[in-house]
Amino acid sequence: MQKTRKIKLILTGQPTMEGAGVHLKRLFGHAEAPILDPFLMLDDFRSDNPEHFLKGFPWHPHRGIETITYVLKGDVDHGDSLGNKGIISSGDVQWMTAGSGIIHQEMPKGDANGSMHGFQLWANLPASQKMMQPKYRDITADQVPEVVVQNGVGIKVIAGNIEGTKGPMDDIVIDPEFLDCTVPAGQTFTHRVDASYTALVYVIDGTGITDNRPIENGILVLFDKGDHLSLTAGDHGIRVLVLTGKPLNEPVAWRGPIVMNTQEELTLAFQEYQEGRFIK
Repeated sequence: MQKTRKIKLILTGQPTMEGAGVHLKRLFGHAEAPILDPFLMLDDFRSDNPEHFLKGFPWHPHRGIETITYVLKGDVDHGDSLGNKGIISSGDVQWMTAGSGIIHQEMPKGDANGSMHGFQLWANLPASQKMMQPKYRDITADQVPEVVVQNGVGIKVIAGNIEGTKGPMDDIVIDPEFLDCTVPAGQTFTHRVDASYTALVYVIDGTGITDNRPIENGILVLFDKGDHLSLTAGDHGIRVLVLTGKPLNEPVAWRGPIVMNTQEELTLAFQEYQEGRFIK
């Protein structure tokens, strides 16, 4: 029997400041991570005030995680300890696997109108791959396939497989889906999900209803178990990010930008960073 996923938890972003003074909304983090496994954190850094983002995120380390940055509007300059550098622009995605350790910086520049809109998701790595070799995958907007499915729902497939259309990210251990879905006014979007996977949607425009509850821009819904999720758009449509992934079910030791499995591993990581032995 088909089981539609019910709402388990609704979250709204909490204003916070990160880096050298970047204003953003954190949808979830430390406190919520245990029930959002394999996802650790989601930040919404949409802003139309350059003073709120130009100071950026200067050089800082990561180990044991993947950071996924999705830009809707504006440019982000980035560089790292491996010599990689470049610009992420509107519609682009950067999927960074920190693995054994990387030191990098991300400096939002915005667009000609002073707008910088985007999101950063942190996904955990399993113990077996925490210390893998770091790597970047920079995905430009034209590399993200778009497909229109039933009821005219438009989907940008960053990771996952929608009716045979595969996203450019397809070799990630948590088997994630990362979809940017636009549902026309009054239409219903139904999406199958592995019953054992964590599934959530984050509304980034418009309004709608799921599980008989109204949802709107800035609302994140974590769903309970089931084999599909369903939502219906309001009078002006709705746009959502759909995130699903396979839980790791492993212990999490987390401090700042480093996420390991034990406190000993965490202590070692910071010790290596302080002693200049962080990069393997």
